[in-house]
This record gives sequence, structure tokens and C-alpha cells, in this order.
Amino acid sequence: MDSPLLHDWLFSHAARRPEAPAVATPSVRLSYADLAERVRALAGQLAAGGVGPGSRVLLALPNEPATVVAGLAVNAAGGTTVEVNREWSPEVLAGIVAQSGARVAFVSARDARTWRAVRAGGGLDRLWVVHPGRSRGPAQEALGGEPAAFLGDDGRLDPDLGPPPPPPRPRLGPDAPALILYTSGSMGRPRGVVQTFRNVDANTRSIVRYLGLGPEDRALLTLPLYYCYGRSVLQTHLFAGGSVFLENRFAFPRLALEAMAAEGCTGFAGVPLTFEILRRQVDVSSLAFPRLRYLTQAGGGMAPETIDWVRQAFHPARLFVMYGQTEATARLSYLPPERAHDKRGSIGVAIPGVELRVVDEAGRELPPGETGHLVARGDNVTQGYLDEPEETAAILHDGWLWTGDLASRDEEGFLFHRGRAKEILKIGGHRVSPIEIEQVVARHPDVLEAAVVGAADALMGEVPEAFVVFRDGPRPGEDELRRFCRERMPPYRVPVRFTALAALPRSEAGKLLRAELRGAWPEAG
Repeated sequence: MDSPLLHDWLFSHAARRPEAPAVATPSVRLSYADLAERVRALAGQLAAGGVGPGSRVLLALPNEPATVVAGLAVNAAGGTTVEVNREWSPEVLAGIVAQSGARVAFVSARDARTWRAVRAGGGLDRLWVVHPGRSRGPAQEALGGEPAAFLGDDGRLDPDLGPPPPPPRPRLGPDAPALILYTSGSMGRPRGVVQTFRNVDANTRSIVRYLGLGPEDRALLTLPLYYCYGRSVLQTHLFAGGSVFLENRFAFPRLALEAMAAEGCTGFAGVPLTFEILRRQVDVSSLAFPRLRYLTQAGGGMAPETIDWVRQAFHPARLFVMYGQTEATARLSYLPPERAHDKRGSIGVAIPGVELRVVDEAGRELPPGETGHLVARGDNVTQGYLDEPEETAAILHDGWLWTGDLASRDEEGFLFHRGRAKEILKIGGHRVSPIEIEQVVARHPDVLEAAVVGAADALMGEVPEAFVVFRDGPRPGEDELRRFCRERMPPYRVPVRFTALAALPRSEAGKLLRAELRGAWPEAG
């Protein structure tokens, strides 16, 4: 497929394989022809309402067919989607509306009161409210009489809108912005990462290549579509002519896996928390997945024992451990499954079309074995953050993306993640990654997972302090944990304090929120 435009992928498959499945849920099934028809109809309405090249349209929706239709329709009209977590506060959402310049928003009927408050602050000209097809009355009442257009959660236009105008044919180049993903950054506020059609196209083709995706593939998608990982699962399968099954019942993980088996899914994507939940709550051996051929894991490092469990529980499906970030349109490296046994703990090698280097502070490449800054170059790298030139300049240097991560490379070129540069602990002159300490603590047989942060110390500058989640059963005391650590690492790395938690704080994408642990010492959970 030659075009880098997302909607062109859809229209091409709809012309060649109209009856092939594209998107499904437990209650809705759309073929490529169905999806293309609904995208064209909505794109016509959007264009008639003024959406075109340069327009930004906000999407604050759960995973449902309407979310897929809306995103593709905005692009087909020539606009750029602005994708956010619908559970953010009204204050945060209002700030994003103002900063992005979005004049149109697609929102869930369940959030009508929130968007009434956001709209009261100004900025939005029109709301599209996605509803489940029953009475619109509750949503209209919650909007307080504010005018809105309505779209079914299956992507159908409301009949009151009348016949859709002809679909637009905007002229878009590969460097036009396709979407802006707002992601929670280290500064404590969401930042808009601009992804062009070229970025998405490069990332998509690379993933399709190393996963070997084709028209017969179907992914179970539980990750949110506003998250770059979830979005890339959708994009890769639409590019390959495959399909996705949107599953929103992961609060009941066995139901999700039963759907994966019943739907004949060939792929499943998850973050570490996803697989940890499955490991703790589901007897996977009681289920069969005859068509499952691959699993992917990204969104942070996963415990080695959990990796081992996934490989055993879902055998013979292959597990791809991956690394990336939103600024790289999702993916930078992957560990080929056949190297998992001899490259334990590695994040793998660069994906096709990407260069990765480990460099010092001046940008000079470091030899194998030395830890330095991980930098990346490729067509999937973002142009930067929306209207934030200083933040953009901090991550982009001479065509290279400075990821903010530290890594080392072995003699064969396989990369090992060593932590975030800003999270490195400075203990009495020693620079220590908290991940290295966490890995030791987590090896204790009674510890399920651990997180380490630095605390100020008058003598050492910083000292490590650990938060641990214990397995069920007897819990070791601090003295036992301290003795265990002393036997396995230098004294300055041994945490000075251990605090038990019921669970570690994580983002909606499953990433550890280390900043929330600094200075917080809750009662043992």
C-alpha cells in the first residue's frame, strides 16, 4: 500500500475485500465496507461543518466502534485528531481544549456534565455526543440545552442529521499532522505529541513487518485508543487488512480471555500490569487459544518471572518484548522471541527503519557495556510537542530523539534499559539506577514487585528507599529484606527503609508512577 494516509488504508481494503471484518465488539460487527461507509458519511458532515486541513478535533471517548469511525473521519476530512483520556478532570480537559485550539469535540454521553462544564469555559464550537443508541434525553438534559450533534456508539450518524453531504477529498501530504496524543509527562501536566502521517506510516509498516501481520490477523484490544500503544494496534491491523476486537471487560479478565478464544484472535497486546492481572486472577490452562500466534508487551519493564509465565501459559504463541514512547509514535525496539533465552532482560534491537545509539552527554557514541543516553532516529520520530518549542528543543537534537532513558548495549547490539536519566539516584558519589535495586528486591521469594525512590540525606546526598508489594502469605520484616539485599549488592545500594503497599501506583497505561512515591509513607497495606 503506497499511501501514508490512515483513511486511505481503510478505503483500499474496503474496495478490495468489502466483507472482511474490520472492527468488532460483543454487540457490534463492522466489515471494511461498513466502516468505510460510516467514515465517509461522518467526514462529509465534519467537512460541511468547517473541519478541514488545519482543523483539530478532540476525541475523549472509550474504546468503541464510534471512536474508530470518528478518528478516521476527522483525517478523511483533512483534520487532526486530538486524543485524550476522557477520565481527566474538567480543568485538565479545558486546558487541553485551549492549548490545542480544538473547536470540535467527540465525547461520550456518560460524560455530558463534564463537557457542559468544559464548554462553559469557551473554545468549543460544537460537541458530537456518542451515545448507545437508546434515548438521547439523559445526555441532552445533562448538557443543559447546549446544542450538540449525536453519533451512535456503532458509528452511525443520527437520522436527524439528514442525508450526509458528499465526502471531502482534501489534499494531504505525508508531513501533515494526523493526530496529537496528549500524554502525562514528567512535568505533571499532559503534553501534546504531534504525530504526522509519515510518523504513523513508518511506525505501522515496521511493526507489521516484524510481527508478520496479514489479513487473517485479529487482535484482542483492551488498551485504550488514546494511548499510543493501543492506537498502534488498531493502525497496524487496519494497514494489514486485519481486524480488532474491542474488549472493555478487562475488569473481569477471564471474560476477556474467553472472548479472545471465541473470536479466534491471533494477537494480544498488554502492559506489565495486564499480564500480572492475568497471572494472578485467571487459570489460563483451563482455556484454549488455537489461533493465538503472538503476544506483545510494552509500557515498561516486566518482571522476568512474569515473562516466563506468559511464555509458558500461552505457548506456542510467541512473546515480543518491546520498548518505545509516544514521541516515537509507539515503537523503537523489540526483542525477537528466539533470542529471549539468551538475552534475558534486554529490550532488543531497533525496529526496521530506526537507528538507536547509546551516547554520552555530548552525544558521542559509547562502546558496548557502558551506560549512556539512548537516542533514536527514524521517520517515526515526532516533530515535537504542540506549541512547546523549548520542550521540543530539549528532546530533539540534530535529527535525534533523546528519549530520556539510559541504556547499555552488548557486543551483539542488544540493548538493556537502565532507567530514566532524571530518576538516577546519586548516592555518595555513586550514580545508581533505581531499576537495578528494584530487580534485586523483587528476587526475594515473598516479594511480588518493588519500586525504589531516592530520599534526601545530609551525608550521602540521597539514599534509596523501597516500596514493596508482597505475595500472599507470611511477610518478611525489614531486617530480613535488608539482609537479603546486602548479600546481593553493595551496602550503599541497600534501601534504608522498606514500606509495604497493597499495590504500586501506576498510570492508566500501567506505567509505574514513581513520582507519587517520593516523600509519601502510607501505612503498610
